[in-house]
Amino acid sequence: MKRIIISGTDYCAVTEDGKLVEYLPLTKDDRCGDILLGRIDRIMPGMNCAFVNIGRKMNGFLPLEEASNSFSGNKIRSGDMMALQIKKEEHGGKGAFLTRDITLPGKLVILMPMNRYIGVSTRIADEKTRDRLKETGKRIADGKFGLIMRYASSDAAEGEIREETEEALIRWNEILSEAIKGGQAGKILMQGDPAEQLKKDYLPRGVEEIREENVPDPELLRQLKLAGERILPLPSGGNIIIDRCEAMTVIDVNTASAAGLQNKEQTVLQTNLEACGLIARQVRLRNLSGIILIDFIDMETETDQSLVMETLEECFRQDRVKTVIHGWTHLGLMEMTRKRTRRERSE
Repeated sequence: MKRIIISGTDYCAVTEDGKLVEYLPLTKDDRCGDILLGRIDRIMPGMNCAFVNIGRKMNGFLPLEEASNSFSGNKIRSGDMMALQIKKEEHGGKGAFLTRDITLPGKLVILMPMNRYIGVSTRIADEKTRDRLKETGKRIADGKFGLIMRYASSDAAEGEIREETEEALIRWNEILSEAIKGGQAGKILMQGDPAEQLKKDYLPRGVEEIREENVPDPELLRQLKLAGERILPLPSGGNIIIDRCEAMTVIDVNTASAAGLQNKEQTVLQTNLEACGLIARQVRLRNLSGIILIDFIDMETETDQSLVMETLEECFRQDRVKTVIHGWTHLGLMEMTRKRTRRERSE
């Protein structure tokens, strides 16, 4: 696969074999990853959360208990000022989702200064490599902070990993110093850089070229325009229809004018397989998130159903956002979920 990262003054894009799979407008409105000062406004024990003043019209949402069992933060109280990270941007009528379990991502590791967890990327499958990296992480952290060993760390020397970790700790201490100085709610302690994060996520996966282009070329713009269309064609004559609702996204696969194969069963299977690749690219490009239901064309055999599911999983393996293919529902729909981070493209 030939992957190219294209970086401009106000956008960043990724192509794979000439096909656009990600496009990030670099706007001031997208603050996902920022670390800022927040003041606890109201604690809601019944909802197990707190509403936090972060200097916006809508308060942020902070869970009272973090997802990780090894998070080391203290109990929060109304009026507390603290360093928080934007985990998910505000969406519709919901404020930004915040966390005290701050992460500082690098190329080799992700530093978790408020945690003690040592983990290894799920992309590293070899058990010996996983065990080795976990032991390396334990030695470097020495029980003082948490680390996740990224895919790129599998080929790195321990000295390189330690050096990057130390650089991240220096950044964290600078953030803490700014937090101690205080200031108004919403004060930025560290600005997230979506373009740099995109590069860090993709470099371990293999990037052939990083290109500077302030003005996107016509082909990239053509593909970007398609990402706003509801109906998208497939090579064999079929199509997919993408409809977004408040609670989920529904994608419908149709044979449309697909024809020319020996029988209907072959036509259906080929159309569904073609749809897998286009669906994966459009989900990544539009940054669709939450629940996604795919209505593939009905197939007669479990063998064909299994092949389509395996193909869909393979097509999503390049996605840097956590995506889970849950499988077929009782109604014959493919159910999947994708983690929400930044805003979807049409918002």
